[in-house]
Amino acid sequence: MREHVSRHPALVRPGNGRSPWGGDGKGMFHKLPKYVRRLTKELSRFARTRRGATAVEFALVVPPFLATLIAIFQVTIFLFAQQVLQNAAVQSGRLFMTGQAQNANATQTQFASDICPMIQALFTCSALMVNVQDYSDFASATTTAPTLTFNAQGQVTNSWSYAPGTPGQVMVVQLIYQWPIVSGPFGYVLPNLGNGHVEMMGVSAFKVEPY
Repeated sequence: MREHVSRHPALVRPGNGRSPWGGDGKGMFHKLPKYVRRLTKELSRFARTRRGATAVEFALVVPPFLATLIAIFQVTIFLFAQQVLQNAAVQSGRLFMTGQAQNANATQTQFASDICPMIQALFTCSALMVNVQDYSDFASATTTAPTLTFNAQGQVTNSWSYAPGTPGQVMVVQLIYQWPIVSGPFGYVLPNLGNGHVEMMGVSAFKVEPY
């Protein structure tokens, strides 16, 4: 009598017990190098795509960043120079307030020469414009920056006053300068005169003391 041995269907592999990947199961290992090469190719393509995206992002971000950086430096230097010019206006104004300029009969050219050492580190002295006016009281005095006018050659055509006051009078000393600026996307930060410059002014208002 023969012994009957039952086989469970789940234990029987298709293809007469052979590997489902072909033959004796070695076909998978034969195809492995092909799969690796394909995977390497896809990864290389992905890396090139990422490098291209980085270059595009860099091209989009750098111009606004540089423009902002230039604007920051430009405004910082402008404000520093503005303070230097303002200090010069206050210090030079004291020459009139105490009567030193009047007693010396200083002319407008001589007065500008006295101002030059105070600003020459940042400014060109010959380009400085000096406007000195006297008034009867502070209510009638004006400290508003004058509107610059130009000729066809781009030269300033304004006529500047030079009126040293007497004791008791109110005086206004204005130092005007065309400060160069860099034009660019953020040029609106500083008002441009249309010639690559912005009007800068230092002003001092005071009452002349007895001398």
